[in-house]
Amino acid sequence: MEYVSRVPRSPLDGVIDDLYYLEGTPPYARLMLPPSPSALLIVNLGEPFRIRGGTELEMAEYADGCVLTTPTRAVEFSYPFRTRSVGVHFKPWGPAAFLPMPAAELCNRPVTIEQVWGRPAVAELRDRLATAGGPHEMLTLLEEELVRRLRETAGMELVRRTGGVIAATGGAVSIGDLSVAAGVSTTHLAQRFKELVGVTPKRLARSYRFTTTVLAIDPAEPVDWSDVAARAGYFDQAHFGHEFRAFTGLTPTRYVEVRRRFLREHPGHTLDSWPLPAD
Repeated sequence: MEYVSRVPRSPLDGVIDDLYYLEGTPPYARLMLPPSPSALLIVNLGEPFRIRGGTELEMAEYADGCVLTTPTRAVEFSYPFRTRSVGVHFKPWGPAAFLPMPAAELCNRPVTIEQVWGRPAVAELRDRLATAGGPHEMLTLLEEELVRRLRETAGMELVRRTGGVIAATGGAVSIGDLSVAAGVSTTHLAQRFKELVGVTPKRLARSYRFTTTVLAIDPAEPVDWSDVAARAGYFDQAHFGHEFRAFTGLTPTRYVEVRRRFLREHPGHTLDSWPLPAD
């Protein structure tokens, strides 16, 4: 697969981690994406893909693309034989600067881009992207569209500043201390996070801690799970295992087995760091 990524210019870099272009044959027909402290926007330029998010039993089809705020459950993607898209990896609070509704309404509920920006605007954007001269021009077009749509959002500076501390510490921070430092109550802070991120600061901190811990695991080597749990600050290995299943639906040992399968069957693949085979 071809994957091109770049960090956008200011002021987008305050709400976006990177913009990306993806084209080619996915490594598996279905991929499971464990929840992480990130949100996603996909502008689809190929055949429709399907998503099962949160507790949904059935997959829904997305032709134009989708928006997914910071999830609390694993999300399953089903891809066509060849896929082509451009997209945005947002910081957890990023989508709020572009959404007409509170982020909490979209938590674990992917929606189409048309539902967010309207059919005419999305159709025009997809047409311009489809006729662009290559990945870099496409990312420039997407960046310009996002700059045009960026808006002031009440509470964004508070959430961005506090969320930045959570991110920098890998979730190992007291939410009470954050609220004191910000000069607001924990209730007010939680309300703002729910509006702009979709989850509370405590839940976001859990997500950062879990993701930081899991991505530090080398699946090619034997894993001492008690040591992993202790270094990550979990009370004990049982607590870590419970957290693992809550986030991924897998036990820690099953997760490593699946990761090893990916590395064995697709060594060096551009998507091998986080998505897992779901079939």
